[in-house]
Amino acid sequence: MFNRLFLDHPRAVDERYGEHFVMASGFGFAMIFAGLACLVHALVPGLFATAGSDAVDRLHHRMIVKRRNRPHQPGGAPLPDAGE
Repeated sequence: MFNRLFLDHPRAVDERYGEHFVMASGFGFAMIFAGLACLVHALVPGLFATAGSDAVDRLHHRMIVKRRNRPHQPGGAPLPDAGE
């Protein structure tokens, strides 16, 4: 049960628990900010005109594009990315 709740998914995306916590938290805060910006944009269309779509683009790049291009060690684990 512990593995299923805390370890299986991070392993499936080639991360340790701590790495996954940091990444998932960053995604969550980015989505909260983008959501709030979208709500403000709904009220005042001249504000935050691209905040939502910009956030989606950035998050997609971090989650999909960057992960696909991440070099892996011989055992299959990803190499640490110095830029993160």
